[in-house]
Amino acid sequence: MTSAAIPQVVIKRLPRYMRFLSELKEQGVDRISSQELSDRMHVTASQIRQDLNHFGGFGQQGYGYNVPNLITEIGKILGLDKPHNLIVIGAGNLGRALAGYSSFEDRGLYIRALFDAVPENTVSDVRGLPVFGMDVLPDYLKQHGIDIAVLTIPKENVRKVASQLYELGIRGFWNFAHIDLALPEDAVVENVHLSESLMQLTYYMKH
Repeated sequence: MTSAAIPQVVIKRLPRYMRFLSELKEQGVDRISSQELSDRMHVTASQIRQDLNHFGGFGQQGYGYNVPNLITEIGKILGLDKPHNLIVIGAGNLGRALAGYSSFEDRGLYIRALFDAVPENTVSDVRGLPVFGMDVLPDYLKQHGIDIAVLTIPKENVRKVASQLYELGIRGFWNFAHIDLALPEDAVVENVHLSESLMQLTYYMKH
């Protein structure tokens, strides 16, 4: 089945499966049934089986799922079977916070450097990572294999910067600017709007 044929809601659940399965592995659990996983995740057992059947199933009747193997298979589906190198554009509070999150590396996602329009106004490094000026960006990308740009810059600048990054060969964008990016079809953009998530929370608190 092609990725286009897989419902987006299923793809969005895959990282959640990965998180729960990783916790099970840390607890020494090697095998789990769909019902046991359902009890932990509060997703129905039938939904779990349907989701995983999009990719081949991976379970055995009467046995359930082998936890380490399922982690490996979901990791492959999510593209985590090879490391990815990232840069952060914008070394303000959010950019530094993301760069300081070392758990990305547990998934093979490595932030290599930060870039900022005024790097002298920021700390010189974040968790040992260098902070460069934007003028260094073209040469840096020529010398380093970067897959993903994390954008934590003001929305009025993000389209110009994203276009520059695209022209320099970047095809993966994790965008935290408060605006949706539109780039050519071969670019992959994940727009993250923190305020929208918070407003969903306030809705559920009200209702």
